[in-house]
Amino acid sequence: MKKTVNIVLSFAAAIMLASCGGDKFRVEGQIVNAEDSVLYFENVGLNGIKALDSVRLSSKGDFAFTGDATEAPEFYRLRISDQIINVAIDSTETVTIRAQYPEMATEYEVEGSSNNQKIKELSLRQIALQERAMALEREGGLQGIVLRDSLLSMIREYKEEVKRDYIFQEPYQSYAYFALFQTLGPWLIFDPKNNPDDVKVFAAVATSWDTFHPGAERGENLHNIAIEGMKNVRILESRRQTQSIDPNKVVESGVIEVELTDNRGRQQRLTDLKGKVVILDFHLFAWDDSPKRILSLREYYNKYHAHGLEIYQVSLDSDEHFWKQMTDALPWISVRDPEGLNSALLRSYNVPTLPEFFLIDRQNNLVKRSSQMEDLDSEIKKLL
Repeated sequence: MKKTVNIVLSFAAAIMLASCGGDKFRVEGQIVNAEDSVLYFENVGLNGIKALDSVRLSSKGDFAFTGDATEAPEFYRLRISDQIINVAIDSTETVTIRAQYPEMATEYEVEGSSNNQKIKELSLRQIALQERAMALEREGGLQGIVLRDSLLSMIREYKEEVKRDYIFQEPYQSYAYFALFQTLGPWLIFDPKNNPDDVKVFAAVATSWDTFHPGAERGENLHNIAIEGMKNVRILESRRQTQSIDPNKVVESGVIEVELTDNRGRQQRLTDLKGKVVILDFHLFAWDDSPKRILSLREYYNKYHAHGLEIYQVSLDSDEHFWKQMTDALPWISVRDPEGLNSALLRSYNVPTLPEFFLIDRQNNLVKRSSQMEDLDSEIKKLL
């Protein structure tokens, strides 16, 4: 009898320990040449990056992090300074990573997860694309529309390869989801808000996640993105069918008309600013140096607005809410083109890279673009 009671108690204790600890996943391994560096383990959630744990590495570089298993795939990252290794976790798996610092973002090995091996391949492809794009811009042999078309061709080729080799292979896997949100600089490589083909890719992965990960928050987020993208594409297509640039307006005013909605919901026409000297600025608030550029524009605005200077700033940001937040306190005209980097205005004004600005005189004549001005201050004074 006593032996039976002990067995029952031992079994009950085991159940209690299991329920307290729960199912866990584990990320472990070794990062050499990083003694005394702090290795962070972070969750890459839908609402941003969240630090979960950290460890100061010894000379051996051993580390181990654990976490509660989730019902659907979730994303994490290992980080030392700006060196990052992305990790996807599905259920209670153990992922082993071995790397060397400071090249850990590219020089690492993965064991125990084919998903994370695919994510590594995608990360290396993304880095290679970034390097090719930067090399193309540095060469200097291509200018204007030719440079822009070369970059777009490079991106299209990359997307076709990723769709064929990764996304459409197993759209329900975490590496397919990871591929959708790769970036080139501040821009998403797959543009689900303006590109109809990219919207279909998001929709395909969303449908697959519905089947294999029903009720997952990330799957629902994909659906929302795809639905919004479909709506945007219909709106843009309708605009293309009903709107065109009147060549007579270009001749009469000296500028190509820009008519967009500002951050207060009002329509703003560039030609309505006739009588003022205007800085026409094509901007991206997601750009790292955006705050510095905004401060510079504020100096000119504060100095010359009372004398007749106005700023008409066109944002190409894909996130409308983010744009409204960033422009809420700006004193000048802030509009946004929902076509983003596919904007026809960029082609019309021959804008190959952002940011870019133009100076317009009081008669609505486009005078100069940024590359033609050594001193913006003196150029403004001439026109006022």
